[in-house]
Parts: sequence; structure tokens; C-alpha cells
Amino acid sequence: MALIDFHCHLDLYPDPAATAQKADDEGVYVLSVTTTPTAFVGTAALARPGSRIRTALGLHPELAALRRHELVLFKELLPKVDYVGEVGLDGSKPHKSTLNIQAEVLHEILDLCAASGGRTISLHSRGASEMLLDMLEFEPRAGRFVLHWFSTGQMTIERASRLGCWFSVGSSMLLSKSGREAVSAMPRDRILPETDGPFAMHNGIVREPGDQGRVYQAVAELWGCGSAEVEATMTRNFRRLVEASQRNSQERLPSNT
Repeated sequence: MALIDFHCHLDLYPDPAATAQKADDEGVYVLSVTTTPTAFVGTAALARPGSRIRTALGLHPELAALRRHELVLFKELLPKVDYVGEVGLDGSKPHKSTLNIQAEVLHEILDLCAASGGRTISLHSRGASEMLLDMLEFEPRAGRFVLHWFSTGQMTIERASRLGCWFSVGSSMLLSKSGREAVSAMPRDRILPETDGPFAMHNGIVREPGDQGRVYQAVAELWGCGSAEVEATMTRNFRRLVEASQRNSQERLPSNT
């Protein structure tokens, strides 16, 4: 089984080094997202040379107001990465008061990504999905957008699809009716697996990187097919996105001619 986890917070597990080692031993491809630029270097060090762990540069919207000054460091680190995340907007009640600042921070991040040739970006959108899509539509040159846990209505998902967005979904997302309806509306050729561990849990158990392929089983029940078919579809999707990211990275390399 090809285990893929396209949105996981490796540095926030109780024992990050052990979690990363286990994922590496099991051959899981992990997109290890970060919540602040200052966390990037330490988190990237969790990935051994030759591992399938990739570290994304992030500034989480819940922290955007407090850590806005870290945009200077974000700009400094951006040339070193192919992936950005977790970034985005959060309009939920605890964070709605900072939504304007979040938008200013995200606007700068998208501008930086666009100016540096684009990145693959893992995006948070809770309580602000339409506002987020407005911003992505305004700056399409920022790269390839992967909407993490995009549990919203069908019309919004259709709009995101028209904008060329991708979607990462986990087995915990499929525990709710709204999550299942959202995944049903997503284009199957742009869905990727994730866990959102260690935040995502089931029956008190934290989801680990790759989650032993449970997302394949959960999506298979939704699609009415076998888990092997879901795995094959998501693996093809993943390879297409990674290949696009690699081409983008090669295009950014300075010419020797």
C-alpha cells in the first residue's frame, strides 16, 4: 500500500523524532506542515536524508496576528522550499476578530510565492472558504492550491474546482455528514490523502502519519468501490502534483548558461 499523508504536523506530536522515524521506516510520504517560520528549521531536521518527508513553510492563520513579524523570516526561507503550508484564513468565532490581519498576511504570502515562481500551498479555510477563494482567484500565479479539510458546501467546492484547486481529505473528516458530502462533491482526480495529525483523532486515538491507509477505506465506502481503487486514484493524483512541483522547482534553478 502506498501510504501518503499530504498534511501532517510532525513537530507537534508528543515525540516528533519518534513519529518521524516511524513514518520513515514505513515509507510514508509526508508533507510535514509548520505553523510558524521559526518552526521550519527544527521541523525540517526531523526528516533524514533520503526520506520521503517534505517540510512545508507555514504561518498558520490562528497565529498570523501574533507572528506577523515572522514574514521577514518567511521571505528569507521561501527560496529553500517547494511547499508552503499551513497558511490560509480562519473565520471561526475564536479567530474572527483577526480575520483582516490574517488576510493581509496571506496576501503577502501569496504575493511572495507568485514573485518567486509559485509553490504548492496547503491551505486552511475554516469559516472563511469564500473569502479564501476570492484571494486565490486574485493571485493564481502563487502556485498550486491544496485545500486542506475543505468541509464546505457543494457550490463552494465547485467554485474551487473551477479555480483548479486540489483537496486533501482524511478519515476523520469523513466521520461527519458534512465532510462526506464535501468529499462526494470533489473531483476524484484532484483528491489527496491526509491525516492532520496530531489534531485529528478518532475514539481518543491520535491519527499517525499515513494512518495505515484508513482514508482509502473510508473513501471507498463513500465512492462504492474497493480501497485498492481509491489508493490507485490518490497515488496517481499525488504523483501528478509532485511532478508539477518538481518541474516548478527546476524552473526556479538559476541557469548555468
